[in-house]
Amino acid sequence: MPVVDAVPATPAAILQQLRSFHEMGSVLYVAAHPDDENTQLIAYLARGRNYRTAYLSLTRGDGGQNVLGPELGEELGVIRTYELLAARQTDGGRQFFSRAVDFGFSKDYRETLRIWDRDQVLSDVVRVIRKFRPDVVITRFPTEPGGTHGHHTASAVLALEAFKIAGSSNAFPDQLQELTPWQPRRILLNSWRGGRGGEASTNTGLLQMDIGGTDPVSGDTFSTVAARSRSMHKTQGFGNFTGFGGGTRPEMFQLLDGEPATNDILDGVDTTWARIPGAAEIGRMSGEIISSFNPKDPAASVPALLSMRRRLAGIAPDPIVKEKSAQLDAILQACLGLSVETVVSRAEVVPGEEMKLRHVARVRSAIPVKWLAVRYPAGGHDLTGVVELHANQEATRDTTQQLPGKIPLTQPYWLRAEDTVGMFRVDDPSLIGCPENPPAFPVQQVFEVDGQKLVIPDQPVQIARDTNQVEVRRRLEVIPPVSLDVLSEVELFRPGASHEVAVEITASRPKTIGTASLEAPSGWKISPATRPFQLADEGQKIRVKFVVTAPAAPGTGRITAAAVVNGVRFDNKRVELHYSHVPAQLLQPAARFRAVAVDAAVLSREIGYIPGAGDRIPEALEQLGCHVTILSAPEVTRERLQKLDAVVVGIRAFNTRTDMAAMMPALFQYAEDGGTVVEQYNTANGLKTDKIAPFDLHISNDRVTDEEAPMTFLAPDHPVLNVPNRITSADFDGWVQERGLYFPNQWDERFTPILACNDPGEPAKKGGLLVGRVGRGYWVYTGLAWFRQLPAGVPGAYRLFANIISLGHSAEPALTGGSK
Repeated sequence: MPVVDAVPATPAAILQQLRSFHEMGSVLYVAAHPDDENTQLIAYLARGRNYRTAYLSLTRGDGGQNVLGPELGEELGVIRTYELLAARQTDGGRQFFSRAVDFGFSKDYRETLRIWDRDQVLSDVVRVIRKFRPDVVITRFPTEPGGTHGHHTASAVLALEAFKIAGSSNAFPDQLQELTPWQPRRILLNSWRGGRGGEASTNTGLLQMDIGGTDPVSGDTFSTVAARSRSMHKTQGFGNFTGFGGGTRPEMFQLLDGEPATNDILDGVDTTWARIPGAAEIGRMSGEIISSFNPKDPAASVPALLSMRRRLAGIAPDPIVKEKSAQLDAILQACLGLSVETVVSRAEVVPGEEMKLRHVARVRSAIPVKWLAVRYPAGGHDLTGVVELHANQEATRDTTQQLPGKIPLTQPYWLRAEDTVGMFRVDDPSLIGCPENPPAFPVQQVFEVDGQKLVIPDQPVQIARDTNQVEVRRRLEVIPPVSLDVLSEVELFRPGASHEVAVEITASRPKTIGTASLEAPSGWKISPATRPFQLADEGQKIRVKFVVTAPAAPGTGRITAAAVVNGVRFDNKRVELHYSHVPAQLLQPAARFRAVAVDAAVLSREIGYIPGAGDRIPEALEQLGCHVTILSAPEVTRERLQKLDAVVVGIRAFNTRTDMAAMMPALFQYAEDGGTVVEQYNTANGLKTDKIAPFDLHISNDRVTDEEAPMTFLAPDHPVLNVPNRITSADFDGWVQERGLYFPNQWDERFTPILACNDPGEPAKKGGLLVGRVGRGYWVYTGLAWFRQLPAGVPGAYRLFANIISLGHSAEPALTGGSK
């Protein structure tokens, strides 16, 4: 089904869609991440020029940081997917993705293309070009490397290569079963040089175009629309983005390949319906409808729309024609004032379960409309029979349908299969490029208007109200009869030791009976093999325990919790993501934890934690055997801190909290009195206070992205490398994504640099771990990526972090991984 805008709700929005239908130009913007796109250019092209405009983000931003909460990795990628969809809903563009994983900052595009599967990502870009069929492709970044993210350069390199081959039937011929080759007219670089704040470019080789103006629907400037669009990237700190100002906005473009352009990026492109054989009349008819459109009576345009629709049905099939046909149907529906809705009593349904559906149709105009049928393409008994609709009267059809027994559980399609470091695996090629899943149980509402059949796509939704009595609509989601939770992402064991691991089972439906198990790799032992369970009520929880025994040698393994209910195996946990600026999301990944057999001792037991932007360090500290107290600002007093062995400050606390300055005197005094304070990384931009340590410290943008970069021990005899765990180079094996980020590059001589590492070809970075004596205590600043390593179960990271929080203590060490 072609993707089209939602049904326009106002006369101004209907007129905007009519103008969009009338125009045939199209532009595809290509970059690497959420927030890379030029939102004002997209708004100008989509809302000002009425062109089909789309953004292809090669990744979903899953490798970045999150200033709003603890979600990272795949969960963050899901949130940012919907931030991008919210941005496109604002600026009028469409959204596409490739299968590339955002594996973190990359300094070299060649590294990026090695970690990504270059051919697969290139195939995805070609697929999107063939599917969307743009006249012009625009890259945000140049193809030459230089001072930017490797993903950025790689996105331009792949876009240029895809531009050159998308029109060839020899390139990725497997796509040609559903698509046809397509050759855009040109590919341009949206140059960063010039074009800001009204400054004219001094480079005469660049094409300059003014993208200022006003959105005809909202009446806001395109700059304002663009600012609202960009402010949707809230997990990246753009929630208060205010834009570039109004007035003119020169934008610069440089030709990368294809036909030159002199005055406009679409020079030489026929943007009328005449480009489609036999369709010039459609352009004339749509122009007349626009000219005669009456905002006070949109239904007056229905006869002309129906006439044009008959004419369009005779045009030879073409992907863009199909998309325009769906757009025309949405316009016709809006002019009729025809609304449809399928309401389900509960949003979550188990495979094979029956659903009670109520289909509702309403029409505002007096034009005769017949409701012919309701179809269920995924399986079900179609409803037939003519229902005459009357103006401003509701018509309903009630039915009970069964959800197919083998329907997949709700899970973003790119997360259904095991991925690699660089690529998501997608088994259904038709989904590649799509921003989100299609409806779990699609519905087609069939109507007749003046002898023409109108099919409106629909899907079941649950309508409820939240605690503030605001209406909330949830689409149908497929869940298992039980969900499982392993309670901790990581479980630490001493080599050869055993301890109990609990699995929490939650019933989605009453009277659920089954058996649970833990599935472990070779060398790990589980006892007993299975545990029976019985849950009488929906929502009831039960914990079953297994004894897990680690192998004698240090090592790691992934252990999966599973349950068998009615002969069917399930291994899904339940993860809900709730942020006010995007729809709530239900994820159901495998219920797994990383089991780590490691010799790790810790001297500090009572740890205070001051939250920052969000990380999972407290859970990791508990795995080390520590008791963690979450500290609010009023609790950070000399008296309260004296009861703690160490205080850990969450990532980016000095960027996200306005009360850190008020806490610093007590933290300084705590260190003077013999305590240990551990600060994790912050960014230099946006610090809420200049004084982030008792001694001078300057944060830079230095980072080491090679997670395998060799570590040099600058202070091998320092306690932090020896007590209670003797740290060796082996402790830096198996790190993920990066060594660290935003290292300080200048510091007071009272700080001792402990470690040095660097990316290939760069000088050593010594600011990853700084330890300073303050009175009788310690102050630690560390840019090493603990927020990634500890949740990933990296053994050496636990050993070194245990040493950091143990500074200043010499009691008999407590070993982790005992009975719990």
